[in-house]
Amino acid sequence: MREKAVLIVTIFIAGLCSIIYELLISTTSSYFLGDSIRQFSVTIGLYMAAMGVGSYLSRLFDHKLLWRFIETEILLGFVGGISVPLLYVAFIHTGFAGFNSIMIGLILLIGLLTGLEVPFLTQLMKEHYPLGVNLSNVLSLDYLGALIATLLFPFFLLPWFGVFVSSVVFGSINIFLAFINLWHFGPHIPTLRKRIYWAASGAVFFLFVGLLAGSNLLLTEWNDRLYKDRIIFVKTTPYQTLVLTEGGDDLRLYIDRVIQFSSVDEYRYHETLVHPAMSLAPYRQQVLILGGGEGLAAREALKYSDVEAITIVDIDPEVFRIARETPQLSTLNGGSLDHPKVKLAPEDAFVFLKNTAQLYDLIIADLPDPSNDGLSRLYSSEFFKLIRSRLTPNGVFVTQATSPFHTRDAFWCIEASIRDGGFSHTLPYHAYVPSFGDWGFIASANFPLDARQANINVPSKFLNPATLQKLFLFEPDLLPTDSLRPNSLDRPTLLEYYLEAWQRWSREELK
Repeated sequence: MREKAVLIVTIFIAGLCSIIYELLISTTSSYFLGDSIRQFSVTIGLYMAAMGVGSYLSRLFDHKLLWRFIETEILLGFVGGISVPLLYVAFIHTGFAGFNSIMIGLILLIGLLTGLEVPFLTQLMKEHYPLGVNLSNVLSLDYLGALIATLLFPFFLLPWFGVFVSSVVFGSINIFLAFINLWHFGPHIPTLRKRIYWAASGAVFFLFVGLLAGSNLLLTEWNDRLYKDRIIFVKTTPYQTLVLTEGGDDLRLYIDRVIQFSSVDEYRYHETLVHPAMSLAPYRQQVLILGGGEGLAAREALKYSDVEAITIVDIDPEVFRIARETPQLSTLNGGSLDHPKVKLAPEDAFVFLKNTAQLYDLIIADLPDPSNDGLSRLYSSEFFKLIRSRLTPNGVFVTQATSPFHTRDAFWCIEASIRDGGFSHTLPYHAYVPSFGDWGFIASANFPLDARQANINVPSKFLNPATLQKLFLFEPDLLPTDSLRPNSLDRPTLLEYYLEAWQRWSREELK
């Protein structure tokens, strides 16, 4: 009876751990490479195929199944546990090809070992149940473990532990499973082989203990290799990883490793984002800022005395918190988040727009680049259509739109998507921001927008009436060369344009 209970627990936990490993690899790859749809699709496809190969190969092992099963558990625990730490190292020291090769190798190996694991367990359980009942019990418990894994991962593991620690923890659980089976089935294993299994399991377990004990140090060292300045704040939230660095007078915010601003030149970006649209809007009493939780766009909008209310919508409340409580950042944003005219809404921009009935004179989208499917939807025709429905008849919308130089197709795809979303007039423009390069913006409305009417009469460091007019001039090499498909929820073409350009420039930097 006790043997049956051990095997039942083993089946359940084994199914849980294997799915957790695949979720961790998919998530880590999405963080580093973007395009989460592609990463999860590749992972699931390769994992299932490798499981099939493992199940097929299991027929080659028709004796000493208990030995083979324990060996599989030790290997699966080791490979699964080191998967994320290995991907972290690979990202620093290899290019795209190297990282992808290691990622695919890990997926295939975990899938292969999982495919071996299930038939071994089925055979070990045959003493307790007939084959048909036995197989259904094994698969039911394995699938139940997979269900628990898919619920644990997004709601508990990722927000509380992050991918690095979760990987090592579940590798340790796999090894602990090997310990339990070694302890229970030890009398059926020769002494020398049993000692080898104990030694191997123990070595892997202590490796994981060391990784867990040094996880903060290792992650700090890894982050230091990615960021040139001293890290003063780092936190992985349920939505993203936030990093604040400081080097001399340069304060920088990174989200998922992508720079959001540098205090050295952020005024160029935020003045260019806010002031042209402010000057073109006939009215600006009610302003909505989507993104911009660090308060820098709001700082610029508050320079206009006729602004009555500003609502800032940012999905991550942690961004609001650090913008208010970090002295360097609250000084930079001028305390804008605590201004009586400013209201904070920690909510997804899409959901906020869908639920609100209020109309705005000006909507400013200061959102991260469309580097994954979740962000790409915030540049879709459907999203822009929703924005248009929340503008007053004379309202103006403006969005940051990536670089017209480095990601030219993505920039003009956003412009095409805005038009597809129902805006009759668009006004693209761009400015040089040293931290980003040549950066693009698009203003839009349902009435003609005349660049010659754009002006600025509030304090600024970068813009004046003369420099403002230059923003609307595009050199020939920045203009679109092809007809670009608009980005939609159903067909996220923008993500393809953006990632292709980003990976091309990243490869150039590695040369």
